[in-house]
This record gives sequence, structure tokens and C-alpha cells, in this order.
Amino acid sequence: MSELIFYTNPQSRGRIVRWMLEEVGVPYTTEILEYGTTMKSPEYLAINPMGKVPAIRHGDTVVTECAAICAYLADAFPEAGLVPPPAERGSYYRWLFFAAGPLESAIMNTALGFEVPEDKRMTVGYGTKDLALDAVETAISGTPYVAGDTFSAADVYVGAQIAFGLQFGNAPKRDSFVAYVSRVTDREAYRKAAALDAAA
Repeated sequence: MSELIFYTNPQSRGRIVRWMLEEVGVPYTTEILEYGTTMKSPEYLAINPMGKVPAIRHGDTVVTECAAICAYLADAFPEAGLVPPPAERGSYYRWLFFAAGPLESAIMNTALGFEVPEDKRMTVGYGTKDLALDAVETAISGTPYVAGDTFSAADVYVGAQIAFGLQFGNAPKRDSFVAYVSRVTDREAYRKAAALDAAA
């Protein structure tokens, strides 16, 4: 098996990837990087020219960006059962990348105090934060998980985004959001990942 290396900082989006790695359940090595120093080193910039975490190296393959890492790991380790069969991946891809694009943008812009002017809403990928949140609420209201009845890598990413929004007050505490986050985080892999990051 190719060596799997995880580059992270416990106070980063690396927490999402740590959770995904624990869901996959394969051995990996963690390299903790520091902001402004080791993240900007020539050695790490060769892995991620953006000089940010997380990233993974799996043999000769390097993957950055949380949603891409989640999708890659689900595909690389299918025995973990974190990706639906090919014919059933529509909702899986839809909501995984909706969360990585419109939803994260809406939540982060709110966190930074930025509101899109009404006459510019057609130019952003989410319109308003409420529209993005309403859309994702439809995905988690009809079935237990975003891709149907089975937990998948999409739930790691979507769940982490909603949990972040709830934790920092950038998403309303709608009953559906609270229940969904409770469902997806009530997993041994999530608890183990959280404990590892807390220890780091």
C-alpha cells in the first residue's frame, strides 16, 4: 500500500480531512505545519503552492482542497463504503460540491461581515446566505444523509460546513441542521478525529 501523508494544523479545515481519514480507516502519517513558517517553506510549497493546509500525499499523488480530498479518499479506498455506486452518485456529487462552493462562500462571507449587495446577487454563486442554506436544508430533510439513506464522504464535508456555521453563529440553529449535524457526528471516526486534533 502506498504511504499516505496528511499535512494539517489542528486549527484549520484539516479537521475535515482528519475526520475523513478516520472514516476511511487506513494508516496515515500526520505532519503538523505552522502558519507563516512551515506552511510557507519551499518543501511544503512544492506540495501546495498556496501554502495552506490541508493536503494529502498518497504515493505520488498530491491532493489539496477538502472536498477534493474527501472525494479522492472515498474513491481510493472503496472498501470503506463512503461513495455510492456510480449510477447513484448524482446527489453525492451535487451536494459535496455545493457545500464546497456556494455554501462555504455564503458562510465565510457572513463570518467576515460581507453581504452581497442586492443588485449583485445574480453574480455570485449563492445569491444570499439564506438561499444557500434553504437549498442544503432540502438535501438533509428528505433522507437521513445528503446522498440518500447511507452516510458518505459528502456527509463529512456538508456536515462539517453546517457544524462550523452553527458553532460560530454563521448559520441559524434550524432544527433540521441541528439534527443532521448530530446524526453525522455521532460516529466513532468523528470522535477519534476530534480527539486527535484536540491532542495536537
